[in-house]
Amino acid sequence: MRMMLALVVMGSVVTAQSPRPPAPASIGQVAWIAGAWSGGGGATTFEERWTLPAGGAMLAVSRTLKGDRMVAFEFLRIVERNGGLVYVAQPEGRPPTDFVLTEVSADSATFENPAHDFPKMIRYSRKSDGTLEARISDGGQKGESFVFRRLP
Repeated sequence: MRMMLALVVMGSVVTAQSPRPPAPASIGQVAWIAGAWSGGGGATTFEERWTLPAGGAMLAVSRTLKGDRMVAFEFLRIVERNGGLVYVAQPEGRPPTDFVLTEVSADSATFENPAHDFPKMIRYSRKSDGTLEARISDGGQKGESFVFRRLP
């Protein structure tokens, strides 16, 4: 009986840690991310500039400013791949890291890579006040949110 219980417990742990399956989607479903966005507080400003969907992809650049100095940048893209979407991040121009779309709705898109150190999850959400929230997390409690306003 103990052996059976141990196997059941181990099985549930493996299941809980297994990645969620990719969500079927096309690039048009995340077109609401397109545009120039800015946010921050105090001396820190962060920006993302996303192209409109075309050719099965959206491209973006991101930068973080402290005062009048750029302290970080990132190349980003969302691409159609194998019937779904993949978010590709290249912070500081490093080699790409893929995050697979696991959930999509009219107002949010969640991308995951459980094998990555941090973040493991990236979620974009369109809020009713017109802002865009980007949340990076470990898939649980540890995370950080960035709230953007659309630039004119």
